[in-house]
Amino acid sequence: MPKTRILILAATAAIISITLYCLRSKHDSRHSGLPIIAIANYGSHPTLDASISGLKRYLAECGFVENKTIRYKILDVGFDKSLIPHMLSKLLDLSPRIIVLKSTPVAQVANAKIHDIPLVYCDVSDPVGAGLIAEVGQSGENITGSSDLADLVPLLVFAKRLIPSAKVVGMLYSISDASDASLVKRMNAAAERVGLQVVAVSITQAKDIPARMREFEGHADFIYVGTSGPIQPVLPTIVAESYRMNIPVFNAGDQAVREGLALASFGVNYEAVGRNAGKLVVQLLNGVRAKDLRPIYPAPGDHQCFVNDEVAKRFKLRVPFDPTIRRSSNHFAIKTPQ
Repeated sequence: MPKTRILILAATAAIISITLYCLRSKHDSRHSGLPIIAIANYGSHPTLDASISGLKRYLAECGFVENKTIRYKILDVGFDKSLIPHMLSKLLDLSPRIIVLKSTPVAQVANAKIHDIPLVYCDVSDPVGAGLIAEVGQSGENITGSSDLADLVPLLVFAKRLIPSAKVVGMLYSISDASDASLVKRMNAAAERVGLQVVAVSITQAKDIPARMREFEGHADFIYVGTSGPIQPVLPTIVAESYRMNIPVFNAGDQAVREGLALASFGVNYEAVGRNAGKLVVQLLNGVRAKDLRPIYPAPGDHQCFVNDEVAKRFKLRVPFDPTIRRSSNHFAIKTPQ
């Protein structure tokens, strides 16, 4: 290649690089004076993503529009608990006005580490059991939040409508997640009220799930998967094993039902959970102290029911006519383990 052409190409590349740098700098400087809402996420997942959307939408409705009056910085650790401290340190370097904490593990680390910035937990089922707040109706000194605590009784009543012969619900729980321990207790209490029994199987890590799932064979009529951070990301593996055993799965969130993975969900609308967190964030931005805010739990209207007709057909189940039941017919091709 001629030397002159090489110089022209090099000069062109330099001009492009400088132009892009200037554009980025201009973009950053235009927004640099805006207050930052940091979002410390556990990992990318439909339920967590939905609550972030709900939070942003509520703030925008209240005049806090992204890149106009507010900035967001979102980081996640890919569900690796060991990376949480580093993620929080990176967010603290931005001097955010508020940090939103997605999931119990992230909230627990932040609550122990950060005491001079308002914290808002979100997607945490049992903030009292997790040690984030002392009482259901009382925030901590610099922490408040929005729980995703679902009412399990109507879930089980609905499950029995779909599977009238059901007597036992199976569930996995992670021994490292405080919310999972709380869920097992609440599930046992709810099951007793509706005449069901519970088979709860513990896991220490995600790779244990295929083997541990086999304990449900012949012992559970359906399986419930909660919002557990360690367990939700491997839902396809759980469903594949459940198909092999001919046991339907009920999931906490509806996205898996829409996609044809789970049979049904009766749980919290995660966009509503995010909106509830947004209500607290707006008050904090307006000068209210975290300790003066009441933590928010889902209201009856924050719950929704969803069924996948194709999955119901696979299990030869009849879905009752009910206008409150939202339905999907998407089908997900599951490769059943051998």
